[in-house]
Amino acid sequence: MTLTIENHIYRDGEGMPLVLVHGFPVDHRMWDRCATALMETTDAQELAQFPIWAPDMPGAGASAVPTSQESGEIAADGTYPQALDLIADAYVDLLHAAGYGQAIWAGLSMGGYVVLDIQRRHPEVVAGVALLDTKGDADSEQARESRVRIAKECVERHTTEPVMFFTDVHPGDSSVKRSPAYIEQFGTWIREQQPAGVAWRELMAAGRPDLNDQFANITAPAAVICGVDDPSSSPKVMQPIADAMTRTDVAFTEIEDCGHFSAWERPQIVADALLDLIARVPRGVDENR
Repeated sequence: MTLTIENHIYRDGEGMPLVLVHGFPVDHRMWDRCATALMETTDAQELAQFPIWAPDMPGAGASAVPTSQESGEIAADGTYPQALDLIADAYVDLLHAAGYGQAIWAGLSMGGYVVLDIQRRHPEVVAGVALLDTKGDADSEQARESRVRIAKECVERHTTEPVMFFTDVHPGDSSVKRSPAYIEQFGTWIREQQPAGVAWRELMAAGRPDLNDQFANITAPAAVICGVDDPSSSPKVMQPIADAMTRTDVAFTEIEDCGHFSAWERPQIVADALLDLIARVPRGVDENR
């Protein structure tokens, strides 16, 4: 059982790829500003150019929505307990198909779930890992029920309206999150998603396992990055993740006046943290199969 994902290559180059794994409910474009900052900074500093990839998750952007037959086991409440594993395998298959044995993996929010599951299932392909605005917890019963309800509504009404709350403004939000540019951009991206794809990712996330045991298994150089104003993955959530990485060198970056989508809100700071991570990955690690 293999899922198909569409890769988006910001830049080719030498050495192993930096694979950027996007969050929900958008697609790879949430990395556009950060990828631009990465390219401009490496050019300005005359650093080696490395491949920068940003695949679309199944059901997001240009990637097809998996069928129920392709989604693995279906739980009684309609969630997909095997789907996160299938996504992790698809990302690794993409890496191997391009001739690489390892990559540096950066996942934001739901993308962090994917990166942690790649670590769990395929630790040999992880040369470096960055976790942004994410967590290791499985959904609570209430959160799981909410995802199932949203998924059902997206499919039945054929709309992404149930997840438009990602553009709502709340007290304590960062200045970027409150800006008309943010609201317009993320609103556009959400409306452009396939309702069935949004629903599939909700059911995948609802069925995912707890991954908190993976932090202590990471031995590759690591970075943990979060916005101070992130309502779900603030430093109070992310600092313990960094502390749990007891077998590796981890750099913790908390970003002032920044919310959940740190790579879009503060792209240069995130790019600098990723470049620091890349510099800490030992040269000569296995890059090719």
